[in-house]
Amino acid sequence: MPVLAIFGICVGLSFVVWGTIAVQYFWPALRTLPQRRALRLLLLVHSFRFIGLAFLVPGVVSPGLPAEFARPAAYGDLVAAFLALVALAGLASKFGIGLVWVFNLWGVADLFYAFYQGMIGVGIKPGQLGAAFFIPTVAVPLLFVTHILIFRLLMQGDDLAASQASNSLAENKSPTKT
Repeated sequence: MPVLAIFGICVGLSFVVWGTIAVQYFWPALRTLPQRRALRLLLLVHSFRFIGLAFLVPGVVSPGLPAEFARPAAYGDLVAAFLALVALAGLASKFGIGLVWVFNLWGVADLFYAFYQGMIGVGIKPGQLGAAFFIPTVAVPLLFVTHILIFRLLMQGDDLAASQASNSLAENKSPTKT
């Protein structure tokens, strides 16, 4: 099987698996929490984006990995990790939600740019990723899925947990038929 097909299958199935986990487990848990608490959990996941610096480590990636891909991917992820930590710390302030928006917009743009550069712009071969092959095939789909969850939380605001709690209370108070 061609390496590019293996890469595509890995990315595609990773999106399916992380999407299923998000629908079955992440979202049901997150939607019951106050908005800022739910955002904290998701921002912690993105705090690990410094792992993208692996694209700059000889021996982890092939010496043939183009710098035009490796540098923006590595430093874009480092900036995203920093912004996630800033947003995480800032959630206690009135600027917190704005900081999460900045992080989320940057983070999604960074991932799209890296995918574009890898597939079209520079056109890397999956074998050039070396051990970092698992970043775009496992970690990046998780990051995209959690970015979607963050956007959903931001769009629904603080009312989400309150409406979930009131729905639960109404269900518990309603008489049951026997």
